[in-house]
Amino acid sequence: MSDDESYTYAKAGVDIAAGNALVRAIAPLARATARPGADATLGGFGGFFDLKAAGYRDPLLVAANDGVGTKLKLAIESGRHDGVGIDLVAMCANDLIVQGAEPLFFLDYFACAALDPEVAERVIAGIAEGCKQAGCALIGGETAEMPGMYAAGDYDLAGFCVGAVERGEALTGDRVKAGDRILGLASSGVHSNGYSLVRRLAADKGWTLDRPALFDQDRLLIEALLAPTRIYVKALLPQIRAGRIAALAHITGGGLLENIPRVLPRGLHAWIAADAWPQPRLMAFLQAQGNIEPEEMARTFNCGIGMALLVAPGEVADVTGALEAAGETVFEIGDVQPGERGCTIAGPPESWSGRGVWSATHHG
Repeated sequence: MSDDESYTYAKAGVDIAAGNALVRAIAPLARATARPGADATLGGFGGFFDLKAAGYRDPLLVAANDGVGTKLKLAIESGRHDGVGIDLVAMCANDLIVQGAEPLFFLDYFACAALDPEVAERVIAGIAEGCKQAGCALIGGETAEMPGMYAAGDYDLAGFCVGAVERGEALTGDRVKAGDRILGLASSGVHSNGYSLVRRLAADKGWTLDRPALFDQDRLLIEALLAPTRIYVKALLPQIRAGRIAALAHITGGGLLENIPRVLPRGLHAWIAADAWPQPRLMAFLQAQGNIEPEEMARTFNCGIGMALLVAPGEVADVTGALEAAGETVFEIGDVQPGERGCTIAGPPESWSGRGVWSATHHG
C-alpha cells in the first residue's frame, strides 16, 4: 500500500460484511434448534436459557467443551464440510449424557484465516443438525477471521455445551457394583479420535480417498472416514431418568481401555470380551493397513463401541430392548469384577484382539 492510502479492516484480511451476512444466513438454522428454555435466536451479546421453563426444579449445571481434532483436515482437504459440525456437538453432548445431564444449549467457535461464507454455512448447518439430534439449542457462537493465524482454506472448531441434571441424580459411578454387566452401543465409525493416525496411514499407504473403500464397494473411503460421530443422548436419557443405568463411559481418546475405568469405583475392574461384538470392517481395515497391535487399537480407536453402559444384571434385558427400540445397536461386551481399578480386554485368536490380553489400570 502507498503511504497515503487509507487502511481498512478488509484490506487487512477481515471482511465484517461477510461475517454479518453469515449471521443472517445461519439465523434460521439456529431457530430450528429452539427448545423449552431457549428461543435460539442469534445476534445479541449472549444467549439466555430458562431452566424453569425446561422443567427443572433443583438442577446442577454440567459443562463440556471439545473440538473435532485433525478430522477437520480430512474434511477441508476433501471439501466435505457437512458432517464435522455434528461431530463437534457429539463430542460435547455425549460427554454430558455420561454424567446424567441433559444437554440444554450449545455455542460454537469457528476460526479461519479468511471467511468463506459457503463453507462456514455448511459447517454451522451441521452444528445445528447435531444440536437437533442432541435436543439442545444453538444459542450463540463466534466466527473469527484471523489472517496470519491459519493457512488459506483452513479453519478450526470448538464447541461448548451446558446441560443440567437434578440434584442427586447425576451419574458419578458410585452405584457401580461387582457383577454389573457392560453393554456397548455401536459406533458409527471412527467418530472423532485417532485421526492423526488415520491421516498418517492415508499418506504412507497412498490411499485414494475418493474411490470405493476396499471393505465396502458401495461407499467411498472418504465417506466412511468422515461418517459423523453418533449422538446417543435421546436414546439414553429416558433410561438414565428411569434409574436403570449405573454409569456410562463415552469411548473417545484412550479407547475402551482408558475410558471405562474412569467411571469405576476403586476396587472394581472391567473385563471386556473382544469377541462379544463384530469388529466393523473399517476398523479391521485400519488395523490391517497399519499392522496395528491389538493393545494400540484398544487405546486409539473405539473399535466399534461408541458408548459403554454399566447396568445391574436385572436391568440388562429392559435396557437393551429400550435402546434397540430407539435405534441403537446393543452388545453385551463384559462385566465388572473385584480387582484393581482398570480394564482388561481379551479374546480368542480369531477376534481382533488376537491371543493377547490387554489391560490398563486407571490411577486417580
